[in-house]
Amino acid sequence: MFTKVLIADDIDFNDLGAFKILNDLEVPEIQYAKYCDEALLKIRRAHQDQVPFELLICDLSFKADHKINKLNSGEELIQEVRLLFPDIKIIVFSIEDRAHQIKLLFDKFGIQGYVLKGRNTIYDLKVAIQKAYKNESDNLSPELLHIIQDKTTSEINPYDVLLMEKLSLGISQEALESVFKKEGITPNSKSSIEKHINKLKIYFKANNTTHLVAIAKDLGII
Repeated sequence: MFTKVLIADDIDFNDLGAFKILNDLEVPEIQYAKYCDEALLKIRRAHQDQVPFELLICDLSFKADHKINKLNSGEELIQEVRLLFPDIKIIVFSIEDRAHQIKLLFDKFGIQGYVLKGRNTIYDLKVAIQKAYKNESDNLSPELLHIIQDKTTSEINPYDVLLMEKLSLGISQEALESVFKKEGITPNSKSSIEKHINKLKIYFKANNTTHLVAIAKDLGII
């Protein structure tokens, strides 16, 4: 079993639940962080001291308060941890159930598990920790299994999401070419962008880009 685990969550009740599970699993060292910056600092320090964390249990939502942080969400923390310390295993523990976001966390950041906070939280989190330790891949709360089989967003890739996010910010289709070139995003030619947007409009049966953005927001894609 894991010997050193960090819980990143800003709610004490969730910390206690996760602690009980880890304690039952006889994990000898359990630490906490209520802010994403604090969590990253602890992970950095542990790595420097050559006693690294083996598992990060992380929420996605962190409420803003008086403290100024560079990292303000669990997703931002996960991205940074994956970049700097790719060997740490990560389990997301959240109420967030948007299909695309969950798929993105597995596909882009290679998380080891996703547990939906709810009535079966204790059992599901315990199973997820055990599966992560054994490197088992089917590590998703039972309530979320339908997401893997959901065809509504299965063919949408990160580039498509980025396109719709830019459109949702009010950037016109005509302006996307220069924006993408400036940000180093490819493909960035006018024709490629137009083809992708047309594909998305057909896929979601959207009448125009405004309708497309509205559908994407309703589905929780952006």
